[in-house]
Amino acid sequence: MSIEQLEQPSAVRDPLVLKAEVQQLNFFYGAFQSLKGLSLPVYEQRVTALIGPSGCGKSTLLRCFNRIHDLYPGNRYEGSIRLHPEGIDILDRAIDPMDVRMRIGMVFQKPSPFPTTVFENVAYGLRLRGVRARAVLAEKVEHALRSAALWDEVKDRLSQDASNLSGGQQQRLCIARALATDPELLLFDEPTSALDPIATASIEELVDELKKRVSILIVTHNMQQAARCSDFTAFMYLGELVEFGPTEQIFLKPSKKQTEDYITGRFG
Repeated sequence: MSIEQLEQPSAVRDPLVLKAEVQQLNFFYGAFQSLKGLSLPVYEQRVTALIGPSGCGKSTLLRCFNRIHDLYPGNRYEGSIRLHPEGIDILDRAIDPMDVRMRIGMVFQKPSPFPTTVFENVAYGLRLRGVRARAVLAEKVEHALRSAALWDEVKDRLSQDASNLSGGQQQRLCIARALATDPELLLFDEPTSALDPIATASIEELVDELKKRVSILIVTHNMQQAARCSDFTAFMYLGELVEFGPTEQIFLKPSKKQTEDYITGRFG
């Protein structure tokens, strides 16, 4: 199915605009090929969910987007991931991975605040970008914390250690840290799997709000979460993309039997 042929979800009002495009992507951990010829669009101001059984390559694909794999020897990419509107290939070795990570933020499965204050956690990326003026840092930290729906809870605790926050607050702090550098794309890797139902609902509401300003790619094993939160869904199996389309279509009328079997719990 071509990108142009995709139907838009019924609730979507604005036209689809490409934010990123995976093109014939292969990825290797040494000699082992984890991803096999993946092609996938990511749209502006939409949430795209990656679903599939454990070990199918969801997190591997997600981490290609901000080049985390570069940190480990022996890993290798083939193909491209183009970031629009420039159309630059972020896997190109001439592109600095740090520049990529400033434009593409990531939130991991387990809340991972740095061992420092709430304020410095959020200011970290800004300092890497060379922001030094205290007034500017304070303004941007507040804006990021407000965007992560955390400001009112921590505005009097900015100088306290981030480890004092609850699990849900720590995850929203990590989201604020990712938002502080004004990313164009946010990556979520199982962001609620370590949280209780109340904190999970808070993060899901936040995702729905954030997509108004940033494109989102989320890995989840929770089928209900994918159905609730995403506009588009990609089903992966054994490193390959089986099916991609509007979430409503994938969950209610998938075109591949393998997708239907996974959605209905027959395997996986």
